[in-house]
Amino acid sequence: MKQLYYALSLLLLCTLGACKDSKHTVAQSPANSDSTITEARLLMMDRQPQYTCVTIKDPWNEGKVLHTYVLVPRDSVLPAELPEGTVVRTPLQNALVYSAVHTSIMRELGAIDALGGVVDLQYFTDSAVVRDVEAGRLADCGSSMNPTIEKVIEMNPDAILLSPYQDAKYGQITSLNIPLIECADYMEFSPLGRAEWIKFYGELLGKRDEADSIYNQVKTEYLELKKLANDVSHKPKVITEMVISGVWDLPAGESYMAQMLRDAGGDYPWSTTKGSGSLKLDFNQVLDKAQDADIWLIKSFNIHTLADVKGAYALNDSFKAFKEGNVYACDTYKSHFFEEFPFHPELLLREYTYLFHPELVKDYQLRYYGKMQ
Repeated sequence: MKQLYYALSLLLLCTLGACKDSKHTVAQSPANSDSTITEARLLMMDRQPQYTCVTIKDPWNEGKVLHTYVLVPRDSVLPAELPEGTVVRTPLQNALVYSAVHTSIMRELGAIDALGGVVDLQYFTDSAVVRDVEAGRLADCGSSMNPTIEKVIEMNPDAILLSPYQDAKYGQITSLNIPLIECADYMEFSPLGRAEWIKFYGELLGKRDEADSIYNQVKTEYLELKKLANDVSHKPKVITEMVISGVWDLPAGESYMAQMLRDAGGDYPWSTTKGSGSLKLDFNQVLDKAQDADIWLIKSFNIHTLADVKGAYALNDSFKAFKEGNVYACDTYKSHFFEEFPFHPELLLREYTYLFHPELVKDYQLRYYGKMQ
């Protein structure tokens, strides 16, 4: 079920009322705000001497705001005037986190001690997190769809990090007066745009310099790899995933996954389609447009061999990539694919570039995918 969980998480394409502190007046954002965001389209962040104002745009309603946060250091007195928004004291010290991708960021930033609890433990691959939950050092707050409110109250988190979706209500946790951090990074339009959200998490965790440094390195490496594939003379045709229950989910042309396939020097047949989510096609639609695909990439937790691919759907052997043995699988249960690539797209881009143009990336060992036999 892990693949299904992540597929739903990536495809979910609630605006909460801001929690205002009645003791403080509302001020407009300063004209001399220090904007640090360059690639992300859904995130705005203004760093001021006494606070940082973070605005998250609504991915589903253009021109509207999903949430505004005012991050104030916990060791300082609240300023008399603050912009309108949810006040969050930073750095976080006891956060409840819904997604393994965000605990991985906490660990990378050196702030894993700020993790106080999780939901959906079965989807976490960080063995240390699992061990600490099982030992009672971290709270297990049940399911993301229906958190155990008693556990949340007992934990008393200083913030809850969750992934928003359209028209979400979030249930009883909205009544607990705990800041809900709506992590809309997965709705970004480009790989570097999503990766840049690490700056927001760095602010939340008191790791500004570390986050800025990580992102700058990610961006540099990504652009260097992209440049390598810019002038290739041949671009192999690439398809991804496979038909499941009659539906073939493929990244839409404006999605960051489609962009990564292009940036790695691949010819993606649906590059010109609109939308940043996924396309839902049937088998014949894919076969008609990509029967001659050179490379086939599949993410799964139970597909390991070519026989498995054919067993999943008898006509899967119709593709050129299958016939020539150029089908690659990423075992999402064993790998850290979903935890790593959102904030390190350069790692996946390097993998794609190697698979499409091995002459450009020498002495590389596959990190996520393996060739099926």
